[in-house]
Amino acid sequence: MRWEVVGWAALAVILFAAEAMAPGAFMLWMGFAAAAVFLGVWAYDGLPVLMQVVLFVVLSFVSIQVYRTWFRRRARPSDQPLLNRRAEQLIGRVVVLEQAIANGVGRARIDDAFWVVSGPDLPAGSHVRVVAVDGMTLKVQEA
Repeated sequence: MRWEVVGWAALAVILFAAEAMAPGAFMLWMGFAAAAVFLGVWAYDGLPVLMQVVLFVVLSFVSIQVYRTWFRRRARPSDQPLLNRRAEQLIGRVVVLEQAIANGVGRARIDDAFWVVSGPDLPAGSHVRVVAVDGMTLKVQEA
């Protein structure tokens, strides 16, 4: 058994295993490139090592570009587009100010968390509606 055949097969298996442990579709495509080089080295006996490495790099680049342009674009839209975007989920909600808005900044308690709010100066206890989000700051207006 030739060492380069075993080496490329082992690299392909390692890359597939890495993808299985930390999914992200990056190692998967490099694993496909390593598997293609393995097949090429297995079928053709005289392929120099430098050519094998160049082939692996080129195939990795091409396969990752195929993934980025073909498969990622075809991803179906989520049925819950605001999942993991907690601040944006609060838009439209009416809340009570915990701390008065002074100089454009205050604080409101929403469920189990305190949120920094920005908007017109209002006293504590005022009802405000969340109208937008800027990072982790909720933009509010009087409800």
